[in-house]
Amino acid sequence: MSADVAVPGEVTVAHAYAAPPASWRLLARKPAFVAGAGILLLWMACAVLGHLIAPYDPLAQQLLARNAAPSGTHLLGTDPLGRDVLSRVISGARDILTIAPLATLLGAVLGTALGLIMGYFGGIVDAVISRIVEAVLALPVVIVAFLFVVAVGPSSLTLIVVIGFIFTPLIARTVRTAVLIEGQQDYLPAARLLGERPAYIMIAEILPNVLPVIVVEFTVRLGYAIFAVATLSFLGFGVQQPTPDWGGDIAANYGLLGAGYWWETLFPALAIASVVMALNLVTDSIEQVLSS
Repeated sequence: MSADVAVPGEVTVAHAYAAPPASWRLLARKPAFVAGAGILLLWMACAVLGHLIAPYDPLAQQLLARNAAPSGTHLLGTDPLGRDVLSRVISGARDILTIAPLATLLGAVLGTALGLIMGYFGGIVDAVISRIVEAVLALPVVIVAFLFVVAVGPSSLTLIVVIGFIFTPLIARTVRTAVLIEGQQDYLPAARLLGERPAYIMIAEILPNVLPVIVVEFTVRLGYAIFAVATLSFLGFGVQQPTPDWGGDIAANYGLLGAGYWWETLFPALAIASVVMALNLVTDSIEQVLSS
C-alpha cells in the first residue's frame, strides 16, 4: 500500500512518518557522524583485511622480544609471548565486529516481530506476550547468559544466540511503544477498510514508519553488544585464546600492569572504547536528524 491511501468518500490518509531524503543527507554534514562513521569504517576494514594490513602474524611468538615497549619495530609493543600488540589489535577486530552485529541483528529481528504483534493486536495477545517479556527482563540476564554459555560451551554461535536473546525483549518493548503510537494514525483504519491482512499491514504499513526507531535501537544495542562480547571474552566465556581478541587480550595481560607493562592492556581497551564512542556519535547524529 502506498504512503497515501485513497478510501471511498474521498478520504486521503497520509503516513505518520516519512523522512524526506534530504534529511538523511544532513548526516554527511554532521562532524560527529562523519567522525564516528570514519572510526567504524576503519575498524571494519581491520576486521575484513586484518590479515593483510597487520605488520606481523598475530599468533607468531618472539620469545626474545617479550614485553617489549612500543618502538619503531613494534609500534604498540609486544605481549608476554612476544606477539606484536598492534597486529593482535588489528586482527582482534574480526570476531568482535562479527559477533556483536549478528547478535544485535538477531535481537532486532525477533524484538521487532514481537513488538509489531504486541502493538498491533493489543488486547489479550499484548497482555500475554508483555507478561512473558517482563518475566524475561526480571531474570538476572547476566547470570542466565553465563549459565547458558557454560552449559553449551563458548563459541561464536553461542555468543550470538545469548546476546540476541537478551536484547529481544528490550527491543520488543521499544517497538511495541512505537507501534501503539502509530495505531493512533488514520492510515491504519483506512488499511483495514481496504481489507488488507494484518501481516501486510504490519510489514508494509507500520514497519516503515517505526523503522527509524528500530535503527536507533539497533545502534544503541550494538554498543552494548560490543561490551558484552568483550566482557564474556574477558571472563573466559567468549573468544578463546590464542585467537586475537580485545577482551581476551585484556584478561591475559592486565595482571602485568603493576609491572609497568601498560601497553599490553591499554591498546585493546582503547580499541573497545573507540568503537563504542563511534557508535554513540553515529546514534546521536541519527536521532538528531530524525527529530528535526
